[in-house]
Amino acid sequence: MTDIYKEIGFEAHRIGFGERPGIAVVDFQRGFTDAEFPLGGRPMVQDAVDSTARLLEVARANNVPVASCYTAYTSGRDAPYWKIPAVVEQFHHGHPCTELEPKIYDAEYDVVICKSAPSIFFQTAITQFFVKERVDTVIVVGCNTSGCIRASVIDAFSNGFRVIVPEECVGDVEEDPHRANLTDVHRRYADVVGLDEVLDYLEEVRKRNA
Repeated sequence: MTDIYKEIGFEAHRIGFGERPGIAVVDFQRGFTDAEFPLGGRPMVQDAVDSTARLLEVARANNVPVASCYTAYTSGRDAPYWKIPAVVEQFHHGHPCTELEPKIYDAEYDVVICKSAPSIFFQTAITQFFVKERVDTVIVVGCNTSGCIRASVIDAFSNGFRVIVPEECVGDVEEDPHRANLTDVHRRYADVVGLDEVLDYLEEVRKRNA
């Protein structure tokens, strides 16, 4: 099948890994990971949680900065014009759906960020955190691929970071938008790669800094 994007110059090269990675964990909160809640328990997201837990175990062991975020508001009044009622009605500070997924959260290690928009970078302290930690490569994981992952990838790119997306570590409600958005950010802003490649990179970083 002809790929007109490649023919006109999209996806011309890989961005590649840099010297110092940091991991942005986007919206792995119980509202998306726990079937108790209207938006939670989707199989692709569950798989991404398990893969991300594996990634984070290695990252923390190698002193890689980790920032985990959740989405929450005081009430529906300070929420944007979401077209998703559960977000406006339930994603409030202190509600159980805003709790970070235990499988991916280490309270003694992770920096925790509350965000109010799709991107983990929008009006939060994550850029300052990564700059302070000398990060040049942001590894984006979480959910949902077609929404907050895509937005976070674009903002990481816009802030001058190399952006890596481990395919197994992101998930969505349905397969088609998940695949379409991974394909598109790979054409433009990021390297979408396998988890094993990212784990190998973390091992290289460890050896380099040993």
